[in-house]
Amino acid sequence: MRGHIILSHGSGSGPEASKISALAARAEAQGWRTQRPDFRAHDDGGYAHAVAPRVAQLRTAIAACATPPVLVGSSMGAFASALASLAAPVAALFLLATPPAVPGSGQALALRAGVPTLLVHGWRDELCPVDAVQAFAASHRLPLLLLDDDHRLLASMEMIAAQFDTLLGALA
Repeated sequence: MRGHIILSHGSGSGPEASKISALAARAEAQGWRTQRPDFRAHDDGGYAHAVAPRVAQLRTAIAACATPPVLVGSSMGAFASALASLAAPVAALFLLATPPAVPGSGQALALRAGVPTLLVHGWRDELCPVDAVQAFAASHRLPLLLLDDDHRLLASMEMIAAQFDTLLGALA
């Protein structure tokens, strides 16, 4: 086994979400162990109330790993993954359709310095404005892949999978 990957779904979806499932299958085919926590129980109270329990659940999952895992997240899953990386060592972050903040949560997007990170975002993201993500990436000097897609990024899975493969190859 090459290492461990924790893949976090967004709000309104689950561990079997399209992007998360596709990336998990791809990683498993390359010899990585994957884990897809179920955050749906936290989402009933709305976005703002879901942040802290999602981050806590991720921190518990990270602590159970023998080595620092790769964190992959989509939307709220990306936001929680980034915040979880602040308190626990992680090998890398692969963040899709990441909100720069969750209104009402008192949290803004943040991540641990020095952790290899790739942000992937759609130019036409209707939920998370591209300008805010560009500003975050620029202020942290992070690579940002902008695709002609919306928040779900489903039309860009081939490109996303290729970038994921590149990241995993660099870590192997």
